[in-house]
Amino acid sequence: MSSRGKLIAISAPSGSGKTTIAKEILKRHEEIRFSVSATTRKKRAEEVEGRDHFFITKEEFENLIARGELAEYEVIYGDYYGNLKSVIQKGLNDGQLLLFDIDVNGALSLKRLYPNETTLIFIKPPSLEVLKERLLKRNTEDEGTVRERLKRVPMELEKGKSFDYAVTNDDLPTAVNEVDEIVKKIVRDC
Repeated sequence: MSSRGKLIAISAPSGSGKTTIAKEILKRHEEIRFSVSATTRKKRAEEVEGRDHFFITKEEFENLIARGELAEYEVIYGDYYGNLKSVIQKGLNDGQLLLFDIDVNGALSLKRLYPNETTLIFIKPPSLEVLKERLLKRNTEDEGTVRERLKRVPMELEKGKSFDYAVTNDDLPTAVNEVDEIVKKIVRDC
């Protein structure tokens, strides 16, 4: 591995499978570390503090913003999400491969800050209908929240065109394998 690390950012509209794909990539590649982001949203039942996110208060998050300690942050559905510069810089300096499960704006911010170290992978849903069905099936949000998530999709799809790679998730095992091939190339190039 080179002395300088690499950042791999996986983004997608909610319900497209990015978190599932990211988790599978981490299982397949022990040399890759998940970059844990901070958020003000409520912890879901299956999530673990410090593994899935750092769950912090709005005040704590706003203090991080004021001190310029975030590489990127975004307000999504009323909650803050962001990644700490210190965590990213340490990973890069230690020659680590860091994987981000991140929204499209955050991914593009990482690419602007770390253009030579960042690879962006966009996961596309097969259709809006399938996406809506997936969001409703996962039962983590009410219908109003699902509608709000779907409003973002056109913007996310448009920004996804700026990514290095795009993978359509109409079959999860196939999509995982396609992302894995991209990741293997990044690992080889390190």
